[in-house]
Amino acid sequence: MKAPAQFTSIGGQAVIEGVMMRSPRFIAVAVRKPNQRILIRNKPFQGIAHRYPILKKPVLRGVVMLLESMIQGVEALSFSANVAAVEEEQSDGEELSTWAIVVSIGTAFVFGMGLFVALPHFLTAVLASSSDSGVTANSPLFHLVDGLLKMAILLAYVYLIALMKDIHRVFQYHGAEHKSIYAFEAGEELTVENARKHSPLHPRCGTSFLLFLVLISIVVFSILFPFLGLTKFSEQPFLNHAGMVLAKIGLMFPVAGLSYEFIKLCACHMDKPFFRAIIWPGMVLQRLTTRDPSDDQLEVALASLRQVLRAEKELDKKGAAEFEVDGLAELGLVAASVSEFPE
Repeated sequence: MKAPAQFTSIGGQAVIEGVMMRSPRFIAVAVRKPNQRILIRNKPFQGIAHRYPILKKPVLRGVVMLLESMIQGVEALSFSANVAAVEEEQSDGEELSTWAIVVSIGTAFVFGMGLFVALPHFLTAVLASSSDSGVTANSPLFHLVDGLLKMAILLAYVYLIALMKDIHRVFQYHGAEHKSIYAFEAGEELTVENARKHSPLHPRCGTSFLLFLVLISIVVFSILFPFLGLTKFSEQPFLNHAGMVLAKIGLMFPVAGLSYEFIKLCACHMDKPFFRAIIWPGMVLQRLTTRDPSDDQLEVALASLRQVLRAEKELDKKGAAEFEVDGLAELGLVAASVSEFPE
C-alpha cells in the first residue's frame, strides 16, 4: 500500500507489543498476540477542537493535543496490555472505564508534576538556603538552577527506565513507529523492506517534546517569576515555595503549547541546517527511548499505519470531509472495529 499524499498528519505511540497510529480522523492500535497474530482495533476520532475551533489556534492546539494524547495513550496501553496477555481462547482485551482513565491520567499527572516540578524546585530552595550565595526565588539564577535539576532528573529517569527489560521491547516498537512514519512521509510503499532502512529517530517525537518542554520552561520561569513578582505568595517560606510550585504547574500548560509549536516548526523545516541543529538535542535524547526494531515489530507498526490510512480513504470515498462520530453509521461505517491478521 502506497501512502496517499493528502494525509500529512500521522502520529503514533508505542504500546505493549504494539503500536498506536493516529490519523486526522482515526486511531488504530495494532498488537501482536501470544499466538503471533496481529490484532488491530480501529475507531474514529474527533477532537474537541472540531467543536470549538478556537482551540485550533497556535499554543492552544498544543495543550489540546497533549491532553488528548494522554487519554488516547492510556486507552491504547490498556488495550495492548490485555491483548498481549490473553491466550487464544480468551477475549481480546477490555476497555478501561471513563473513571479508570481519569484516575490513571490523574495519577500520572500528579507523579509527573511532583517529580519534574515540585522536587527540583524544593531541592533548589534547600540548596539556596544552605549556601552563602544569596540566591533567592527573586533571582533568575534560582529558576535556572531549578531548570538544570529538572533536566538532570528527566535524563536520569529516561536512562533508568531504558534499563528495564520490558521497556526495551516498548522502545523497539517506538523505533518501529518512527521508521513506518518515515516511509509514509517519503511516499514509499508501506513494506517492511522500505521501513527498515529509515532512522528510528524522528523530529516530532514525544521524547523531543519533553526535552524542549523542560528547556522552554527554564527560559519562561527565569523571566516570569522574578520580573512579574510571582515569588511572593506567603510570608511562610514553605507556603511561599508551595505557591510558586502551583504557579509553575499551571504555567506548564502554556509552556507545553509553546513546545508543541516549536517542535512543529522545526519538523517542517528539517531541510534547513539551522532547524536541524536546533532539534539535534531532542534527536540525541531519542537514542535512549528508541531501539532498532525487528521485522515482526515493523509488521505491527505498518499494520496499524495501513489501517488508519485505509479508514481515511474509505471515509473520503463516502464524501465525508467533515463528520460527526455519532453519525458514522449513516455512512455505513461502524463506530469501532477489530480485525485480526492473518485471517
